[in-house]
Amino acid sequence: MFVHPGRQGRKGLNDGTGAKDKLIVALDVETADEAREVFAALRESVGMFKVGPHLFTSAGPAVVREIVAAGARVFLDLKFHDIPAVVAAAGREAARLGVSLFTVHAAGGAEMLGRVADAVADTAGREGLERPRVLGVTVLTSADDATLGETGVDGGVQEQVARLAALAGASGLDGCIASPHEIALVRRAVSHTGFLVVTPGVRPQSAAHDDQRRVMTPEQAVRAGADYVVVGRAILKAPDRARAAREIVEEMERGMETVSSEQ
Repeated sequence: MFVHPGRQGRKGLNDGTGAKDKLIVALDVETADEAREVFAALRESVGMFKVGPHLFTSAGPAVVREIVAAGARVFLDLKFHDIPAVVAAAGREAARLGVSLFTVHAAGGAEMLGRVADAVADTAGREGLERPRVLGVTVLTSADDATLGETGVDGGVQEQVARLAALAGASGLDGCIASPHEIALVRRAVSHTGFLVVTPGVRPQSAAHDDQRRVMTPEQAVRAGADYVVVGRAILKAPDRARAAREIVEEMERGMETVSSEQ
């Protein structure tokens, strides 16, 4: 079990604003037992845990419930993209799971985005749940202009990110997923305050980029304005995962100090 004595009870999304709270670790592992091992090593060092398609398909919603019951926050990254009614129904179930964040593809269009935002707010209100924040995926960090061209999208990555971020904001979503290279674009495209930007494609200087193409270091991402950064393999593959997480938090703290000194 994920439960840690004395730590039961869910944290709210806005608990803490330090660098640790902004670090999301991707539980990109194959089994619930592996997830428990990572969770035990990192629960004191990071702010949130991401459950994506691999672990969710393997372990199901039970793994999410366990993490939430242990008092930790979950980012459910399943990137829902379907007809509006189906995505709205999935959003309601995500709220009932107790996740703090979850994703839908912004390319699903305004009706789909608006329906899921409304469904989540309605379900949380009627059932006395904490409302999860809904994030629109813009362009995956593994994609580039050529990738978009293959699917018939003209204009390149930056134009598409700005377009989809604006659509997400106008449709009532709480934020978006974007590469750290596009954070400034998102901020210009979405003017209202509180719009979250969650950034994958974050790697420490010493880490390989793997299949990510548009990457930054944790310090650079925070300086660019990321609200949360997602790190997976650089921590999961480290000999000492807790130490790797602490070093990333330290990098993020340097970025936050730089931002503070420039204001």
